[in-house]
This record gives sequence, C-alpha cells and structure tokens, in this order.
Amino acid sequence: MDSNLRNLKDFLTLYNKVTELCFNRCVDNLSQRELFDQESVCVDRCVTKFARFNQNMMKSYVDVQTKINAKRMEEVEQNAKQLEQQQQEERIKEQLKEKEVAAAAATAVLTPAKLSM
Repeated sequence: MDSNLRNLKDFLTLYNKVTELCFNRCVDNLSQRELFDQESVCVDRCVTKFARFNQNMMKSYVDVQTKINAKRMEEVEQNAKQLEQQQQEERIKEQLKEKEVAAAAATAVLTPAKLSM
C-alpha cells in the first residue's frame, strides 16, 4: 500500500474515532439540526483536548524514538568496530601463519642442501 494512502487512511480512522467519541460524550439531544450552545462548547473542548493530547503524545514519541535511534546507532557502530577488530586480528594471524610457512619452507629447502655437502 502506498505510504500516502496509508497515512490518509490512518488520518481518516483517527478523525472518525474522535468524531464518534466527542459526539457520544457531548450530544444529548437529537431533536434539532443544530447543536445547542452547551453541546457545541463541549464538542470544541473535546476536540481541543484530543488534539493537544495527540500533539503531546507525538512529541513524546519523537523524543523517545530519537533516543532509541541514537542508542541503536551507537550499538551498530560498536558492533562494526568489533567486527573490524576481529577481521584485523584474523588478517594478522593469517600473515603470521604465512610467514611461519614461508620460514618452514625456507628451512626445509636449506636442510637437504646442507646434508648433501
């Protein structure tokens, strides 16, 4: 699903929930087409409360998510450093083995020559 379409769907779902919640809390009388003043004030307050709550929650979410992302990045960097160190240690071990093999081969080559003299 396209992200813009998903965002629109999420927004409309949220809008419908707020509308239903505030309507159920505030509207008592369906005898008129227009809201009574008290109902209108109640709906305004309900929507405002929800909007402020939602804004504060999103702010908290962004703050927490920022900290989580920073922690994850730190962990990834540490893991990358550890992996790099392990790879470097393995390269050094391989180089030492190559030198030992070369030294052993040189010694083996020199040993038969000494015996024939």
